[in-house]
This record gives sequence, C-alpha cells and structure tokens, in this order.
Amino acid sequence: MILSDISVKRPVFATVISLLLVCFGLLSFLELPLREYPDTSSPVVSISASYPGASAEVVETQVTQLI
Repeated sequence: MILSDISVKRPVFATVISLLLVCFGLLSFLELPLREYPDTSSPVVSISASYPGASAEVVETQVTQLI
C-alpha cells in the first residue's frame, strides 16, 4: 500500500511520475524499428477510352461519365 499512500499524500508527485512514465513509453514506442512490413505497392487502375473524331466535351459527357 506504499504506492497508494504516496499518491494520497502527494498527488502532484504521483501525477508527475505518471506523466513521465507515459512520455517515456511514447518515446520508446516511436523509436521501435519496423522490420516486418512487407514491400507493397498501391493498386493502380488505368482505363483508356478512345472516340475518334469526337470533341473533348462529347468524350466527357458520353464516354467518361458512363465509365
């Protein structure tokens, strides 16, 4: 019960110790190396649509919006 006695008698001291432990834990967590992540690339989708002889507005309204 020593920890609870110190916390009741000196709440500021207990708060400072708790904050120091939390800060130390966060700093330790941020410094951990990450070795187990696989090499991945984000998926890419490419769609090509051609409409020979059409203007850009026609392609936009009749082809692109449908795709």
